[in-house]
Amino acid sequence: MRASPNVESSPPEPLPSAAATQGGGSVRPGGAAWTGIVMSVLAWGFVLSLFFLSRERLWGMGRGGRITPDLYLAAATLAAMALGLAYLTVRGVMRRNAGTVKPRGDSQWSIAGRHFKKNRLAMAGLAVMILLYVITLVTPLVAPFDPAAQGDIVLTRNLPPSAEHLMGTDKFGRDIFSRVLYGSRISLTIGFIAVGISVTLGTLVGALAGYFGGFVDTLLMRMTDMMLSFPRLVLLIVVIALFSPSIWLVVTVLGLTGWMGTARLVRGEVLSLREREFVQAARALGMGDWRIISRHVIPNTMAPVIVSATLGIGQTILTEASLSFLGLGVQPPTPSWGNMVADGRDALIEAWWIATFPGIAIVLTVIAFNLLGDGLRDALDPRLRT
Repeated sequence: MRASPNVESSPPEPLPSAAATQGGGSVRPGGAAWTGIVMSVLAWGFVLSLFFLSRERLWGMGRGGRITPDLYLAAATLAAMALGLAYLTVRGVMRRNAGTVKPRGDSQWSIAGRHFKKNRLAMAGLAVMILLYVITLVTPLVAPFDPAAQGDIVLTRNLPPSAEHLMGTDKFGRDIFSRVLYGSRISLTIGFIAVGISVTLGTLVGALAGYFGGFVDTLLMRMTDMMLSFPRLVLLIVVIALFSPSIWLVVTVLGLTGWMGTARLVRGEVLSLREREFVQAARALGMGDWRIISRHVIPNTMAPVIVSATLGIGQTILTEASLSFLGLGVQPPTPSWGNMVADGRDALIEAWWIATFPGIAIVLTVIAFNLLGDGLRDALDPRLRT
């Protein structure tokens, strides 16, 4: 059936934009907008709570009280968080009022970022990780007690959790909550620096072995195999036992004994990258080997290296806790999650909180880093994207 020639079909009317509806109506926010609003409210609530908890010490700094570098760093962290959050909030409001939408990029990192945001477990791990490092930086302002201060042992030893001592006290009357907060600084710092050392060394060794091949590859990989043949924990115990245990010794030993897996991973990537067209083009242009490695080869291996580093931080924290539990890591009275668990192992029945709360902190931290690493692996590997 033919349409009548006198009837003209009109094109569909365009949907009103956010800018066009500002005068008479409003656009109801969608799911993504509501998620952003909720996250913004939670972030502001967290920052304001930190300011409230640290108000007395911030006031003491302003009145000329005793100021340490830790307090300076904590105050600077709070100020940077407030300014950064204010900037993000104002920018989000301006974009929403202007009705502009930021175009999505098509690079591999942008695609990986979009897939990562869809993984709720990975986002939860990222949120916990950010929360842990923020608390680590602002601990001097929010910790209620000195972690090494001992009270009257007769009156304050092994007190259960209460309003004054949120996680109770240990056998010396020290506040467990303050020690857990300060212990997070030790454990997370050791994990971050040690993994940074191991990833840097492993990336360099793997890139050299994979790119040059031949004798260099054989020498470096046999050295890697030799290091892998030693049980890591036994090697750590032997090395630390020969010297006086300290934080920097633990960091160095953990970093120098954890690079082998990254080296093998990077070598496998470089073996395929060195035959690609862009590497051959760089050679044809007269670039040297070191420039090709640093400018073209290593940047293209960053995706698996980032995943390896994220998963390695959780494992390093566990290893450091094991060393501290055995008395070969961070030495008392400096708090560490491992030596706190060791302090409470003899009082698990009558004072369960001494070992339970630092143990829970270890479990949550390792789970968060593992979830983050799994999410990054799924997002950065095109074969695992769904």
